[in-house]
Amino acid sequence: MSQSVTVNLQAQGRRLRIEADGHHRDYVPLWLRERSPDDATRDPYTGQRLVEAAELPLDLMIETADVADGQLKLGFSDGHLTTFTLAELLNEQASDSPRQLWDAAEAPHSKADFATALEDDSALLSMLDALHRNGFVVVSGVPANNDGMQPLIDRIGPLRRTNWGGIADVKSVANAYDLTMTQRGLEPHTDNPYRDPIPGYIWLHCLANAAEGGDSTLADGFMAARLLRQRDPNAYACLTRVTPSFRYCDADTYLESEGPLIELDSRGDPARVRYSNRTENIPALPAEELEAYYAARKAFYELITGEELTLHLKLDPGQMLIIDNYRLLHGRSAFQLAGGVRHMRQGYVDRDSTASRRRVLQQRLATPQAQGEPA
Repeated sequence: MSQSVTVNLQAQGRRLRIEADGHHRDYVPLWLRERSPDDATRDPYTGQRLVEAAELPLDLMIETADVADGQLKLGFSDGHLTTFTLAELLNEQASDSPRQLWDAAEAPHSKADFATALEDDSALLSMLDALHRNGFVVVSGVPANNDGMQPLIDRIGPLRRTNWGGIADVKSVANAYDLTMTQRGLEPHTDNPYRDPIPGYIWLHCLANAAEGGDSTLADGFMAARLLRQRDPNAYACLTRVTPSFRYCDADTYLESEGPLIELDSRGDPARVRYSNRTENIPALPAEELEAYYAARKAFYELITGEELTLHLKLDPGQMLIIDNYRLLHGRSAFQLAGGVRHMRQGYVDRDSTASRRRVLQQRLATPQAQGEPA
């Protein structure tokens, strides 16, 4: 390591302080002991823990701590010895690749090429990094057939199947089972908040878009949450606290789930937004709580529908829009079929498989592959 690092024991070995480049972090012995990277603690092949962490002594102490050549050697009061790589230890709490929140004026140009991402791991990683960072990516050159996006899904997937099947049509039909299958405009929304789990990513492939209207809209829900917290803290608090339910029913399906419009993670930051006017059901809360919720929801709605945050785009045939369904709200303008056909195909890919593929590619491309190792 290039940075200057010192360690010292405090509180009779109940704390280990690591100082690096003017900053310090304190560690608890049990936290270090259960994360010991040695083969006695973790299986060398799977990386999974071999010791039962709950059986480690609560009064565990660190008896020795030495740093040399970027390594931290520790001796614990239970007799265990282990060695950490300091760089990995100090990066333990580092967040994943940062997200970049945006408004309409600063909206990113998030683009990828289908054939290149299909064949080249670096291009696929670039696409997935952009998707994670910006919440969406527009992919060009998708084959103009019903399942044209399937090969790229297979590089990441699997495809999430629902009651509507796998890759499904999004076009106007008679006796539509959902408002997406009509010509009406759709307000900004997130998809399927009535499912558990909610699909992580929406893949929307354009086969034809000659109808008058039908432009897509996107709004960054995390940016909307940030602005709401700044401008109306009480409304923000209300939308993180009150939990509506969401329901979808037809002749063969009854789906229901619940969650706040702004869901926070363990650090208190937005982890997911929900908005679905068509399927939301707010319970009969006390009158004051309902009034506060309705005012807060209106304030959020005005943000996600306002031009400050709304990105307008119209997909061309052969283009595909991949959307982070936990973060972005999407909608469309109404369209008239007299001007031509509007035919989209849509599928879902879950969040865990997408994140896994991105992280595996990050690790693989950061390390030179062995000659002949398959990608």
